[in-house]
Amino acid sequence: METNLILYIVAFIFGTIIGSFLNVVIYRLPRRGSILKPAFSFCPSCGTTIKWYDNIPIISYFLLKGRCRVCKSSISKRYPFVEFLTGVASVLSLWKTGLSIDYFFVFSFIAILIAITFIDLDFKIIPDELNLFGFILGLTYSFFRKDFTPVDAVLGAVVGAGILWLIAFAYEKLRGIEGLGFGDVKMMAFIGTYVGWFGSLFTIFFGSLIGTIVGLIFAYVSKAEDKGNFEIPFGPFLALGAAVYIFFGDVIKNWYLG
Repeated sequence: METNLILYIVAFIFGTIIGSFLNVVIYRLPRRGSILKPAFSFCPSCGTTIKWYDNIPIISYFLLKGRCRVCKSSISKRYPFVEFLTGVASVLSLWKTGLSIDYFFVFSFIAILIAITFIDLDFKIIPDELNLFGFILGLTYSFFRKDFTPVDAVLGAVVGAGILWLIAFAYEKLRGIEGLGFGDVKMMAFIGTYVGWFGSLFTIFFGSLIGTIVGLIFAYVSKAEDKGNFEIPFGPFLALGAAVYIFFGDVIKNWYLG
């Protein structure tokens, strides 16, 4: 019991460190900046390089009271939230897979989804770099899995991307406007390599359901005159559906198939 607790604590700490890196990816990648140079984080307001003791995940934010040490500008609450969320994702991945090679691939999957979610929320785009990296990881992982084959990975990618492309194509033909970005289609190709054809169907269904509910709530709260005249990114909902399936897919599939 104590050993398991220590592993989970280590997994959480490791996850927060990766979460700190994800914050760099989320900030720099959509702005076409390098995620490797400069190697150290810097304050977006004054450009000052952040010292290591001011860059400790979660802790430094509270020690600095949410402000830059130099220019005193406010630091977004998103930074500690992403670090905490990634720490939780690391713990859940360890719970799901145990200490094995599966942990690396499952946690990487969730980490990419987290980065995609916050970039899509801010910029309404999903960087090709993340989709491609995730797609390659998913295909690679399929060679190590016992209940999954490379054929399952490819089929999942084709089904996921294909269905979403058909939906986007039909929507554009019927309404004359783009309803889904092609980034979402590529994202489903990446997700499909991890979850297979059934998981792809679940991800699209679950993401669409939650997205519709959130969209209706948003339209009601905003009291928009034209309730179709606003844009909600679909990537975060696909990410949520994929995350639910990667952790509980066996239960979901067994229940559905009886």
